[in-house]
Amino acid sequence: MERKSHGWTLVDGMTMDLGGPRTAAFFDKCETLIPWDQLAKSVADLYPNSKRGAGRPHWPIPMMLKCLMIQKWYGLSDPQLEEMLRDRLSFRRFVGLGLQEDTPDETTFVVFRRRLREAGHDQTLFHKTFKHLEKQGFILSEGTLVDASIVESPRGRKREDGSHTRDQEASYTRKRDRTYHGFKAHIATDGQGLIKDYRFTTAKVHDSQCMDELIQKEKKAVYADSAYMDEKRKTRLQKRGVYCGIIERRVRGQEELPHSRQLINRYCAMVRAVVEHPFAWMHQMGRRRARYRGLRRNAFDFAMLAMAYNWKRSFSLMPYGR
Repeated sequence: MERKSHGWTLVDGMTMDLGGPRTAAFFDKCETLIPWDQLAKSVADLYPNSKRGAGRPHWPIPMMLKCLMIQKWYGLSDPQLEEMLRDRLSFRRFVGLGLQEDTPDETTFVVFRRRLREAGHDQTLFHKTFKHLEKQGFILSEGTLVDASIVESPRGRKREDGSHTRDQEASYTRKRDRTYHGFKAHIATDGQGLIKDYRFTTAKVHDSQCMDELIQKEKKAVYADSAYMDEKRKTRLQKRGVYCGIIERRVRGQEELPHSRQLINRYCAMVRAVVEHPFAWMHQMGRRRARYRGLRRNAFDFAMLAMAYNWKRSFSLMPYGR
């Protein structure tokens, strides 16, 4: 059974115009352009007994999805999200909470995420978002850009009994003479930086190991840095009629690349640079480091972050004045 809102009161009406104009404008876009009811409907099986009135009333799914997106857009922890919902009028209005209504607590967010994760609905929500943006004409079909980024996890310390506190599902890798411990996010974007697909693995998985899955549906062009270059992959792409825009390196014994290849590499580097934009935004939101323990929890967190990024990125791609 779903909780029912008490509706807007006189106090809510009197405070309607309060709050920062930039935040209000952003939330107006979110309210208008994101199909919250469709997203909620796609994960409605989270509460199978809600129509029969069994159990405690749950918070409305659209409200909880809005809370989840706020958390990603503003880089908030669960306690911070609860605090902001109690403190900021614009946040309360956006999720649909009146001033005199109760506020979801941090445990509520933990339980909601767990339900989504256990049902595999991180994939459901991400792909529902992608399909909506594709239908609206935001996704370019001119090629796929691929990249990967390390998500570091604490290395922990050794206990007196010989065990270790580090995340046992994370792994080590080495990059540019530095050792990392954690996970790795692999993404495929279109030419505007919208994430089309992703994979989330432990750090030891090489960047190129997920590439073939990420580009299997591409029919026009693939762009990536030199870590992905493989002659067999290049041949397979060419046989499919797909342009191979993977940057090539010098081979052993070769002093330098031909000038024509250098020019092609320069062009490919300019095109593929867009794929770094999602990671730049995520790092700005504090996602250089893993927030949770375990591969599955962090994979779910990344999926929600990618979904939040896609919605926010789509706003900046709209024609002026829309």
